[in-house]
Amino acid sequence: MNIREEVPSDITKIWEVNTEAFETEAEANLVNALRNSGCTYLSLVAETENKVVGHILFTPVELSGSEIKLKMMGLAPMAVLPSYQNKGIGSKLVQAGLEHCRSLGYDAVVVLGHPDYYPKFGFVPSVKYGLKSEYDVPDEVFMILELTPGSLKNHKGIIKYHDAFKSV
Repeated sequence: MNIREEVPSDITKIWEVNTEAFETEAEANLVNALRNSGCTYLSLVAETENKVVGHILFTPVELSGSEIKLKMMGLAPMAVLPSYQNKGIGSKLVQAGLEHCRSLGYDAVVVLGHPDYYPKFGFVPSVKYGLKSEYDVPDEVFMILELTPGSLKNHKGIIKYHDAFKSV
């Protein structure tokens, strides 16, 4: 299996991965909206035998209520074709994405996700740092991973996603 950054010829395949992995087209629409928004993003695909079988997207998020700017990304969505799930592909996508974010100098990554899945990568509920999601979600599903040690200390506020999240 190979994990790499998306190229233009992957766009249709990424759409297919997201529509097959989720019950609706919302995540696929979100990926396209974010890609078309002009925002900075990191989009990785997992391929095996020249077939795209997984996808993960990271886009910038902002912390409102803090005077000091943090460089943060939000992980959303992450998808694997159903016939390739439970084979470690999603975990490899998450790990590769986090390493890319770390190498690009990001301080932290947030995720709104399953509380039994993301902690294995080091994510903890964001409320541990005094940070909350702009969305009304249970504390245990909105998590953060500090990539730069100590960068989240003494920050409080609301983490806000790109406006494209509101349009899908």
